[in-house]
Amino acid sequence: MTDQDSAIRYLVQQAYAQEPCPELDVAAGLSDVLNRVRRPARQLSVADSYPNSRQGLATLKLELPAPFNQDLSLILCLLSGNTLGEQEELANDPVTASYLAAGMRLIERNLGPGGARTPVDLEGDIPVQRPLLSFLSERAVVAEVANNAYPFSRAGNVATLRSIWRSQSDFIADLLRFGLWAAHYPAAHQHEVTAAAEQAIIGVDFVAAIHTICYWDLLVYLGMPMFRLQLVAAASSEDDEAIQRAISERYSETIGLWKELYASFLDVRGLRLREGITLDECADLLTAVAEGLALRQLADPNAKFFDHERRSSLLGKATLAVIKGCLESAEASDGLTLEQAVHDMIHDHRRAT
Repeated sequence: MTDQDSAIRYLVQQAYAQEPCPELDVAAGLSDVLNRVRRPARQLSVADSYPNSRQGLATLKLELPAPFNQDLSLILCLLSGNTLGEQEELANDPVTASYLAAGMRLIERNLGPGGARTPVDLEGDIPVQRPLLSFLSERAVVAEVANNAYPFSRAGNVATLRSIWRSQSDFIADLLRFGLWAAHYPAAHQHEVTAAAEQAIIGVDFVAAIHTICYWDLLVYLGMPMFRLQLVAAASSEDDEAIQRAISERYSETIGLWKELYASFLDVRGLRLREGITLDECADLLTAVAEGLALRQLADPNAKFFDHERRSSLLGKATLAVIKGCLESAEASDGLTLEQAVHDMIHDHRRAT
């Protein structure tokens, strides 16, 4: 494992352990938006029961570690139940959680950070195998269930897995939904991110706040095994509607929530979007830049995208460039589109020379 992988793994472990910071006096509406970006699902209680469930299901479910002990009925969308009640029961069955736990371990083990690589020739210098999603085959998942820790079930078989998800594709799509679910990866160093978000909206040092937010955001992308699965799944999802839909839903939900944060920022700072620019375009642009930089850093570890001493990154510079190019003062608007503003900038320079 590289030093970079070790550092990223440490940051992610800290992220899982990070507790909320209710004492932070954040701007009106900001706390609500941030909490819903990584909102917890409804917590189950012993009072939850289903007519056809096994005795003690709710009690056993509560013994599972977070977030497996939460209501997953709105997260898992491709379960094999014929009715809504059957699907809810399957979503919150501890056996379902056991297969999800096995799948999550397989993702981290095979995709990283620090993922295992199997050489084609143990004695030679032949490249390692790249099986794409074969490591999540039904048999591989069932075999991994045997390695579950208490209180997850260790008894797995293909027949049971197929009784929960009709196909490997459905299982992978729901596993992707679960892994990308906001409650499963709160932002690394939540205290710093929340404080920086407050500064970005109402604070004095806006530029430093943007750099801080983007610095941690990019590190979380790099340390998140599910981001790597998303890349692999996207590359192999042609004609696979289940996986495509899971990825699309993830973008729709998270980008929609970030748009609310951007709208708060514009309102408080007295800014507006340039003519012809929409909030959707800004959100899509910033998401594409963040994921693109993360992809490049994964493929090229020597890329110099971070200044760890200053807690800044190239993503921060890109975000500031988008702000400068796409926004203007609401009170002193020139009414120009982005294209017109660039045209005037170029021609003003030519006239000056």
